[in-house]
Amino acid sequence: HSDGDVIYHSVVDAILGALTMPDIGCLFPDNDPRLKGADSSIFMEEAYKRMTDRGYRLGNCDVTLICQKPRVNVDAVGGGLVKEKMVGNVAELLHTDVSMVNVKARTHEKVD
Repeated sequence: HSDGDVIYHSVVDAILGALTMPDIGCLFPDNDPRLKGADSSIFMEEAYKRMTDRGYRLGNCDVTLICQKPRVNVDAVGGGLVKEKMVGNVAELLHTDVSMVNVKARTHEKVD
């Protein structure tokens, strides 16, 4: 229903889970017309706010992306690697240094 950024959604669920809160679908239901086409960064911002409001801070963030396509360890438009841009975006939304965020990508070798 939103832009469906799988990395942002996974990180949001990880933060909410660590806080023993409901998952992203409970907080941001996919049948809410206000969220149609929403930028997933708003979910990250809300998860970060809920984390800091409860006195917690990020230790680190490690994401494993499993997909055949698109490839993420490739050059991005404007320079750098797509993966590096993903790390930068997540770090910015979590108000942390890029050294605290890791994004790995792998495939299932076309097994499934």
